[in-house]
Amino acid sequence: MIDPLLFTGRYPRQQELLALADQLVPGFAVRAAEHDRHGTFPHENFAAIRAAQLHLLTVPKEYGGWGVALPEALLVLERLARGDGATALVFAMHVQVLGSAGESRTWPEDRFAAICGDVVQEGALINSAASEPDLGSPSRGGLPATRARWSGDGWVLDGRKTFATGAPELTYFLVPAVLDAPDVPPETVGVFLIRTRQPGVDVEQTWDVMGMRTTGSHDLVFGGARLDPDALITRRQPGSPDRSKASGGAWFGLSVAAVYLGIGEAARDAAIAFAHERKPTALGGKPIASLETIRQRLGALETELLTARALLYSIADAWEHAPADRAALMPYVGQTKVVATTHAVAAADLALRVVGGQSMSRQLPFERLFRDVRAGLFHPPTEEAAHTTLGKSILGL
Repeated sequence: MIDPLLFTGRYPRQQELLALADQLVPGFAVRAAEHDRHGTFPHENFAAIRAAQLHLLTVPKEYGGWGVALPEALLVLERLARGDGATALVFAMHVQVLGSAGESRTWPEDRFAAICGDVVQEGALINSAASEPDLGSPSRGGLPATRARWSGDGWVLDGRKTFATGAPELTYFLVPAVLDAPDVPPETVGVFLIRTRQPGVDVEQTWDVMGMRTTGSHDLVFGGARLDPDALITRRQPGSPDRSKASGGAWFGLSVAAVYLGIGEAARDAAIAFAHERKPTALGGKPIASLETIRQRLGALETELLTARALLYSIADAWEHAPADRAALMPYVGQTKVVATTHAVAAADLALRVVGGQSMSRQLPFERLFRDVRAGLFHPPTEEAAHTTLGKSILGL
């Protein structure tokens, strides 16, 4: 099957990167069902990612990494998700945090260099933990309940973060908290770089869900965690612009989109294989691939994916090659995330219709893929938020 969206020539490393990803996909796929059944975390998948050096994907070249462009990173995430969407989502968080930080350069450069060094030398992985039980996602505004108090020689952190994806495996989290310190204006929010395994930082095993069961998106609980002064990497006073917002939003939204498209593609590939293998006696030994209805459904399925992929990579390509237009692109980034995830859900649903009743069996991957892909609907921005933002943009408001 050809891929009309490979961008051959513009991103010369893409074939090398995809070849590395393809080596990991079969092992991910074999382990995915067992981890899903028991809700266990796929640590061995991340050992494989490190062995392939893919954890260096968005570490800048000057710090020993690949320094890939956003479209290249999306190709890798999309491909890995064909093997295991949960693993790809955890990895996407690492990729997008370093990718957006490297692009925006809003961190103190010495701290960014140090973290990149830990990734290169120790295999460190990182994510952001911003959601809270009462706050929900910070994308809708509001202040975190997590507080950081200045103690005279450092910070003391108290609070709770939810949806800390990758908590069993990750080395670092970025944690927003309201600052409580002399000469700091009220409601100033700082972002702290925190090691997961240290006194006062606990992972509470709360993740027990319908889909994406193996992402380890547990709660992080901070109980008087003591942090050095340089753990505070950014701060923003109320009403001041967030210089990292554009890069962070684009890398996050498009990375999420790539992962869920990859899950939809896994459902497509499994449906194609089933259509060739399934030979009911009523067809005299012919596979169901010979039926016009099956061909129509697979054609509709591929159209869902192709439409979303075309939008994803055109927006990612524009982001990479038109940096002056990035602010204007942001409403389209949000809409791309929505289109990609809703189309991936539709593709997984069509895959079930191709297979029929057997798609409900845990002996086949379809029911897991159907559950996993639906989680994409709930990452920010949601459908209504993205539509509203784009509507305001085209109205000039």
